[in-house]
This record gives sequence, structure tokens and C-alpha cells, in this order.
Amino acid sequence: MTAFVLMIPTPVHAHTGPPYPIVLNQIVGPYDVSIWTDPDASDDGSAAGKFWVVLQPSRPAAALPAETRATVSSAPLDRTGAPLTGRTDPVDGQISRQFVALVIDHEGPFSVRVNVAGPLGAADVESRVDATYDLRPPPVMLAVYLAPFLLVGFLWIKLLVRRRTVARGRR
Repeated sequence: MTAFVLMIPTPVHAHTGPPYPIVLNQIVGPYDVSIWTDPDASDDGSAAGKFWVVLQPSRPAAALPAETRATVSSAPLDRTGAPLTGRTDPVDGQISRQFVALVIDHEGPFSVRVNVAGPLGAADVESRVDATYDLRPPPVMLAVYLAPFLLVGFLWIKLLVRRRTVARGRR
């Protein structure tokens, strides 16, 4: 049984660990945009989907104005649902690194749209991400984890039945 379960091909979408990039150094209008994410889903309504937007001016001589802000929207691709939107805040007061956390209520693919607005102009960047529950094993792993216990239980019951049969035969 265990060997059969292990042979079933399943795609691996789990993510546990540090944020990873979904857009790297994409030049859009006056900005060089990178988007990093830790797309954790949550059942309790907490904002576990984290997004970092890294901005630089696309022209090296320009400076990034303090009024520059990004808005991140995320919408499910596997079912209907309104996009959730949040405005980023600077990380440690650095306007070039901005952060927002959004509620992602289920596992699956989500579109990600970042709108940047500021004195240099506007820019839009689109991508997608697969949200997963943090540290929750996939359902097929339940069978893998339970298989040894079920096997031991089966053998134990078989041993008890055999002992009872042998004990009745001696009487």
C-alpha cells in the first residue's frame, strides 16, 4: 500500500521558507520593479499572504520620490472572487522597499497585480502565484504517515486472533 501511494505522481507546490521573487527587475515606465512573495493561505482570515515590492528608478540618475507608493491586488484564478487590494508601506522607512499583507483564503493559483504611482509616473506589473498553507502537508502524505500505524495495528489484531484460536484449541 505504501509503495503504491509513493508511486502516485503529484505536483509539488508547497512553499515554506523565505520569500521568493515572482517578478525580478522588470522595467515598467519610470520604475525598475521586483515583487517578492510568501503566499501563505489561512483559514482564520489572517493576512498571511505577504508581498514585498522593490522599486528603483529605471533611469540611474533619477531618485525615487518619497510619495511613491504601490498597491497590490490579488485575485483567485481557480474560482470566482473579488480581488483583495492593499496599499504598501515602506519597510524600515525605505521607500524603495515596500510591504503589504493580504488575506488569501485558500490554496491555489492567484493573479497578482502591482500598481505603482508617484511623481515619476505610474506603472502596472502583473504576475501569478500559487498560494499554499504554511507547513500543512498535502493530503496524500496523510496516507504515507498513517500506513505504518495501520500495518502495525493489523498485525497486532492478527496476532490476538491467532492467540485466541490457539488458546481455544488447547481446551
